Amino acid sequence: MKQSSLHTTHHQLGAHFGPAGEWEMPIHYGDPVAEHHAVRKGVGIADLSHRGTLLVTGEDRVTWLQSIISNDILPLQSGDWLYSSFMSHKGKMLSYFRVYRLEEYLLVEDVGESGAVTYETFRKFLLYGTKARMKNCEDTWSIILVSGPKASLLIRQALEIDVTDLKPGSFLTHDLNGQSVLIAATQETGERDVEILMPNDAMNQAWSRLWEAGETVALRAIGTEARESLRIEAGIPKLGPDLNDRIVPPEANLEGKAFSLSKGCYPGQEVVARMDTYGTVKRRLVGLVIDSKTIPLPDAKVFSEEREVGWVSSAIHSPTLNKTLAFAFPLRDFTAPGTALHVDVNGQRHPCVVQALPFYHAR
Repeated sequence: MKQSSLHTTHHQLGAHFGPAGEWEMPIHYGDPVAEHHAVRKGVGIADLSHRGTLLVTGEDRVTWLQSIISNDILPLQSGDWLYSSFMSHKGKMLSYFRVYRLEEYLLVEDVGESGAVTYETFRKFLLYGTKARMKNCEDTWSIILVSGPKASLLIRQALEIDVTDLKPGSFLTHDLNGQSVLIAATQETGERDVEILMPNDAMNQAWSRLWEAGETVALRAIGTEARESLRIEAGIPKLGPDLNDRIVPPEANLEGKAFSLSKGCYPGQEVVARMDTYGTVKRRLVGLVIDSKTIPLPDAKVFSEEREVGWVSSAIHSPTLNKTLAFAFPLRDFTAPGTALHVDVNGQRHPCVVQALPFYHAR
């Protein structure tokens, strides 16, 4: 399996490793619950280098990408980013990502644990004669996530740059000893989330400077388990378990976030436009609070009395709320907050209640 350039560092920090797509990445560093609380109360740092990243360059880079993705990137200025999806012609989600606009290129970052899904999808649409080029940067770029109420303070102390006023949807570039890095305000945990996207050559130095400065703010390294519980509490769906070819974007509440109804044609556009016009969304992503200490598996069935009405996509035990929480996709008649349902957990049906997302709001 592929390994991050920080693999040795993670090992020295006591990481327990597991798969993230084709990569071997830290699951936790001995205590995922403590890692979770570190982000909610202070600051945590994570390696996201397994995420797929690609550069789009060339004269037609904006018009070509605009023609195939679901969101409208034409209004973006250098220093802006937005979410988008890529859909099949039937409207099913094949990829979910962020698009960062810079003066000379576009950077695309997969949002999930699935690796270079977007690159493999896009390359089929890069037709001969198009003046655009793609470069798969999965093995050459790295990403660090800094999350928590003290994230901006840590970055100022470590990198000597003030990101206090940086809002989600924006980023800035910063010189790190001759390497140009992107520092973006993103959405990963429900707290202050800042990603640093950079060439691999800058990764070790960036991590070291953050780690050294972190001694004064009780910085803690966090793995995939803590990030999973944090993002579910925060009501953030993810490419792979929640966002996949079983659903269309409106079913995941991505209106106004990941697709445009006014930008013109793109694969799947007619499907989402028809749903908007006629209100024909079949199901919706909701939160479930489950009366069970056992966490349901992905695809666990959801019932209303004896009728099967949906499935669970992600589930965790919430360290913050001390409850079993899940994302589910029930039929639209069963999505109102307070609706009583049941979830199949290891062959037994446990009661649950629909709750509006997010489960947790940062103070």
